[in-house]
Amino acid sequence: MAQSLDSLTAALLQAAKSAGADTADAIAVEGTSVSIDVLNGALEHAERSEGIDIGLRVMIGQRQACVSASDTSADTIETMAQRAVAMANVAPIDDSIGLADPAQLATDWDAEALELYDPGPEPDPATLQENARRAEAAALAVSGISQVQAASSGYGQNRIHLATSNGFSGGYQRSSIHTSCVAITGSGADMERDYYGDGRIFAADLETPEYIGKMAAQRTLERANPRKTKSGAYPVLFDERVSSSLISHLLAAINGTSIVRGSSWLRDAMGAQILPTALSIYENPLRARTPSSRPFDGEGLPSAPRSIIENGILMDWTLDLATARKLGLQSTANASRGTSSPPSPSTGNITLTQGTKSRNELLADMGTGLLVTSMIGSSINATTGDYSRGAAGFWVENGEIQYPVNECTIAGNLRDMLATLIPANDARAHLSRVVPSLLVEGLILA
Repeated sequence: MAQSLDSLTAALLQAAKSAGADTADAIAVEGTSVSIDVLNGALEHAERSEGIDIGLRVMIGQRQACVSASDTSADTIETMAQRAVAMANVAPIDDSIGLADPAQLATDWDAEALELYDPGPEPDPATLQENARRAEAAALAVSGISQVQAASSGYGQNRIHLATSNGFSGGYQRSSIHTSCVAITGSGADMERDYYGDGRIFAADLETPEYIGKMAAQRTLERANPRKTKSGAYPVLFDERVSSSLISHLLAAINGTSIVRGSSWLRDAMGAQILPTALSIYENPLRARTPSSRPFDGEGLPSAPRSIIENGILMDWTLDLATARKLGLQSTANASRGTSSPPSPSTGNITLTQGTKSRNELLADMGTGLLVTSMIGSSINATTGDYSRGAAGFWVENGEIQYPVNECTIAGNLRDMLATLIPANDARAHLSRVVPSLLVEGLILA
């Protein structure tokens, strides 16, 4: 009989203690993933994977080491512990490592209230194939679509359990289901493509395959016959599809790892005005039916909402225990943990203040400029915030979309860009990053 995840983590901790570790933590992840691709109405590819991964971190004094495996036998667990201890004995000293104080650990949570797992039956492969087929058929039914490059549907679920040698033990379960479609218009060198997809925790919340295929087709047709953009300094409206990338650059800059290294363009910005006064960024890891929610972090600290930016002012770094100790601060319970590496800070569910105007109203306010709907590549200077990315979208004049454009580059500096943000009101509330379309002034287009 397969071992439960909590018994596996307990066995890992016991093996670490027997091998000579002072303290340790262990994680076990059991997952299932199914992916189905359809082409021309027929099954093109089907894949299923199942397995358990285990990870062990041991600490000896102020030295640590991590090991992982996909075999859960007693012999493997014993070998893992012995090798981890041997590695820790020769690892460099780091005064910031260590488990949480027991008083910091989560003691009460309700994982079911977060609705991270759909209790309904796992969709069978035939159902997923039919979802992909219907999405493909819906796209091909739209006049002007020449072919569908990909139509896919998939399902995944996993269980996670974390335990520490100073008394924490807890776990939770996740599930997800998705359908996507990539459509093509034109032929030869004149082909253009675009996509649409939807992913949810609960199958009942998923958009219909017909809607997904139709949206992929509509987006593709809008991109037909693109031109080159004009060069110069113009306002840019980042569509809701890509606007969260701007906030992601900000979040990367306030990550504790970057702050500790002194390599962030926001390294001296605590308490400074980063966004316009009307805007705030809020993190809530306890938001129900949201993929990045979790009852506790990767070090066993209780998850809790926090303000990252309040009325435009940077309030907090994103910290795990190690980076907090290096900075003389407290962890923000943002540790993420895989099976093969120690904890590191990361953000989850983020919400940016929405505006009062629609995307079209912001286009009207913009007058002449670029509406960006897709991004290509990235060149971000993490130290200075200098920004340069390839983009495609639509040229706008007199507040109206004129024609599609591609092969353009937009450039600026993130600090300047964020200071001028004007949000629309079109953010999708079910996403982990709830960020509306964003208007930015004065970027360089080429």
